[in-house]
Amino acid sequence: MTKPQGAQPSSGEPAKILIGDDDAYILESIRLILKNEHWAIDFARSPAGLLAALSSAAYDAVLIDLNYARDTTGGQEGIDLISSIRAFDPDMPVLVMTAWSSVGLAVEAMRRGARDFLEKPFEPSRLRTALAVQIELRRAIRRGRILEAEVESLRGPENTLLAADSPSMQTVMQLCKKAGPSEANILISGEPGVGKEVIARLIHSISGRSSKPLITVNMGGLSETLFESELFGHVKGAFTDAKTERIGRFELAQGGTLFLDEIGNVPMPLQAKLLRVLEAGEVERVGSSRTIKVDVRLLSATNANLPEEVANNRFREDLLYRLNTVQIQIPPLRERKKDIPSLAAHFLRVHALRYRKSILGFDEEAMSAILANRWRGNVRELNHVIERAVIMTEDDIIRLVDLSIPNEHPPLARLEDLTLEQVEEVLIRKALARCNGDLKPAAQALGLTRSALYRRTKKYGV
Repeated sequence: MTKPQGAQPSSGEPAKILIGDDDAYILESIRLILKNEHWAIDFARSPAGLLAALSSAAYDAVLIDLNYARDTTGGQEGIDLISSIRAFDPDMPVLVMTAWSSVGLAVEAMRRGARDFLEKPFEPSRLRTALAVQIELRRAIRRGRILEAEVESLRGPENTLLAADSPSMQTVMQLCKKAGPSEANILISGEPGVGKEVIARLIHSISGRSSKPLITVNMGGLSETLFESELFGHVKGAFTDAKTERIGRFELAQGGTLFLDEIGNVPMPLQAKLLRVLEAGEVERVGSSRTIKVDVRLLSATNANLPEEVANNRFREDLLYRLNTVQIQIPPLRERKKDIPSLAAHFLRVHALRYRKSILGFDEEAMSAILANRWRGNVRELNHVIERAVIMTEDDIIRLVDLSIPNEHPPLARLEDLTLEQVEEVLIRKALARCNGDLKPAAQALGLTRSALYRRTKKYGV
C-alpha cells in the first residue's frame, strides 16, 4: 500500500474523516451526529475496505470499530487494523469505538497507538469533541505549531496538567512518588474539582501495573439497582433488562488498577458487599454462582470527611481501613496559588487548540484577577472559566473582560430576572458554601440525592 499523492490537505480545506464499522446502523448514527460539522466523511464496512480507502485519499483522522464480521467478539481484526494504519501513516490519529465488554481491548488499542477510544453507545458531544481535537492536533503538527510529544499532554477527557510549583502540591507529589510503586490501597481526598482523578492516573502510571488497565467508576453516578451489575457484572437473563452478559469493572481491571471515585456516596448496605469483595479478592456476577478471582489495586477518592462519616454511622470503619492504607489529601486551589499560572497557561493552550484560535496568553489585569479569585470549584472551575474566555475573546490575548470571573459579593438580582438554570446554580453554590463543599449535607438541604447533586456540580462546573 502506497501513500496517496497530496496526502496532507491544507488547513483551509474541510477535514476528511474515514470511519470503519460493519454495522450499517452505527455508520448512519455517526453520519447524523456529524452532519453539521462540515467535515467530509467516508465509510468502510471492513478492514480491507478501510485500508483501500486510506491508500486512495488523504484523511485527517480515522475512527474504527474493533470487531468485524470475521471476528465479532475477539477484537483482533481491529487491533491488527491499527497496526496496519500506523505502518502506512505513523502520524494518523486513530480513534477506536468499543462496548464495555471489550474495554480491555481498547486499552490494548491505546498501547498499539490509538489516540482515544469511545464507549458504545457514545455521547454525540463526546464523539464530535474527540474527532475535532485529533483533527486539529494533526494539522497543528503539520504546521509546526506543536511537537508530536505535546500530543500526550492533550490526551484524555480532562486535559488536566499536574502543576506542582507550590509547597503543598510538592508534598502531594512526594507522597505519590513513594506510594505509587507499592501495592497499597490509596484514598485520595479533597474538595470537588481539585484533580483527584488526575492524581489517580499519575499513581497508576508509576506503579508496577501501568501496562494493565486503569478502570474508573463514578460511584456518585451509580444507583443502588445498578451497583452490583456495574462492579461485579451479570449473566444474560439475571434480571429483566439483562439481555446480554456484562463484565463488571473489577474484571475489566484485572491485573491493573480500579479507581472508585466519590466512594463516600456508597450506601451502607452496599458497603458491606464491596468490603466482602475486597477481603476475598473474588466476585460473582449477578445471576451466577461461579466465583471469579480478581487481582486489582484499589484507588478511591472522596470529598467527604470519612472519619466523620464513620463517627456518624454513615460509613463502615472496616471498609475505611481497607481503603486508606495511604491517604493523600489534595489542597484546594486557593492554597496553591503558585500553581495557578501554569494551570491557566495549560488550559489556554488546550482550548485555543480545540477552538482553532491563536491566543498568546493573558494580560496583566486578567492574570491578577485569576490569582486573586478564590476558585471555590478549584481546578475544574479554572478550566471552565478559561474555556469560556477562549470562546468569547476576539483578540489574541485574554483580557479581564473575557474571563467573567464571578464577583465574590455580587449585587442581589431579582429572582424573576434569572433563568431556571441560573437559580439552580446559585442555590447549589450557596448550599455547598454553607456545607464547606460536602455533598451529602448540601444534597439534603436542597432536597436532592447525593448523586443528583453530583451530576449538577459537574454541569455547572462547581
